[in-house]
Amino acid sequence: MAELELFNTLSGRLEGLAPQGGPALRMYCCGPTVYDYGHIGNFRTFLHVDVLRRFLKQQGMAVEHVMNVTDVDDKIIRNALAAGKPIAEYTARFERAFFEDMEALGIERPEHLPRATGHIPEMVALIERLAAKDIAYQAEDGSWYFRVARFPGYGKLSKKDLEGIEDGARVDADDYEKDAVRDFALWKAVKHGVDGVAEPSWETALGAGRPGWHIECSAMATGLLGESFDLHAGGEDLMFPHHENEIAQSESASGRTFARHWMHVRFLLVEGKKMAKSEGNFYTLRDLLLKGYRASAIRFLLISVPYRNQMNFTFEGLAGATNAIDRLRTFHRRMLRGGFAGGAAEAGVAAATAQAERDFTAALANDLNTAEAAAAVSEMVRAANSAADAGTLAGENAAEILRVLGVFDSVFAVLEDKDAELTRAALQWAEAEGRSDEAAPELAARMGLSDADIEALVAERTQAKKARNFARADAIRVELMEKGVAIEDGKDGVRWKRK
Repeated sequence: MAELELFNTLSGRLEGLAPQGGPALRMYCCGPTVYDYGHIGNFRTFLHVDVLRRFLKQQGMAVEHVMNVTDVDDKIIRNALAAGKPIAEYTARFERAFFEDMEALGIERPEHLPRATGHIPEMVALIERLAAKDIAYQAEDGSWYFRVARFPGYGKLSKKDLEGIEDGARVDADDYEKDAVRDFALWKAVKHGVDGVAEPSWETALGAGRPGWHIECSAMATGLLGESFDLHAGGEDLMFPHHENEIAQSESASGRTFARHWMHVRFLLVEGKKMAKSEGNFYTLRDLLLKGYRASAIRFLLISVPYRNQMNFTFEGLAGATNAIDRLRTFHRRMLRGGFAGGAAEAGVAAATAQAERDFTAALANDLNTAEAAAAVSEMVRAANSAADAGTLAGENAAEILRVLGVFDSVFAVLEDKDAELTRAALQWAEAEGRSDEAAPELAARMGLSDADIEALVAERTQAKKARNFARADAIRVELMEKGVAIEDGKDGVRWKRK
């Protein structure tokens, strides 16, 4: 079992990651705020946490993973009131879409998926503990705030300069970008929103209201993992104020270290620019599927750049990821078909295969270096293909290669081809939402062909060639190409793949 060295934002250095206080590594990841569809920046974070989770499990470590669903906050309330819907009805649609997108991207479900609205009593109890220590106080409007000046360690995660702390200067918004430190809301007294309609609220010992954003994660993390746990993960945009505030309120209440290790995934750029709707470069997974890109290629591209490096998402890169997956899948099928020489394994390929596995594991154990891990497997593919072309690859080599490909795919999860099925699901969603016009024009025609339809046309083409009806054979090839299916004639038969 390889020990993972993972950068700890809190300490600023690489540290070994291992469970303390039990056999399972207890980890918490800030999940989605379900006010809209998740974008590729969101999913880059969830994908790298998935890589972490998969690698730990591959190395034999049990994982107890919590990811929250924020189903009440400022944005949700604002949007739900504007839509004239209860927040539960408004968020249900986007929560369902988020989990569909997670599955499409091959992200494993955590062991626990708590919703904020299901844990109001725990949040109230945590605020009451802070109030008993005079760290939480009630403002004139009935809202409760955290007294930042009472927590000497404030800023230790984000490394912010805290000279401007002013006791009693408050910020009411759930999220804020200013560097100035302010007391933050723990509990927001009930307000009247759009057209005087009251915001959603709960009757509690703190008064009628609803939780602030930051208290949600503290209550759910400590409630499910204990007051002190192994790892907290999230996007770097959450480091301040959200994660800083989680630490302050949790450690003030318990007197214990909240999370020992912190993992932050860097921002994503799109074609060199910050992703924003105003820039016209804001993409959800569904946007990309409707443009004709594959879910597997999106997954592969988003994890191809190590999590601590800023990633520049480009469509050229997405095309490259598509080609890389095609090569891997073609190679995988070649190894499965067999027909290689008997006898002892070819020594050079055996050495390359063993080296690839060692390098793959070492790369991931070194701060989840996904780029080097993928490169290690590419080297094995190159060596094995060369030997197979030369007729020197043995069946014993192929069996070991398939095992190492399994090791690779237990983390990268791209070899199984479900892309056509996922694209069809995106088209069906677009039709149901009245957004079919957003799909690439050729996509519907391409997806209209099922695998069985393609197999039938390929078989007909083979028969046409045998009957020397080359005109019909060529027409079938052209028809399939126009519908996004490429045919390859090889010495071991005909292969086809969707572009």
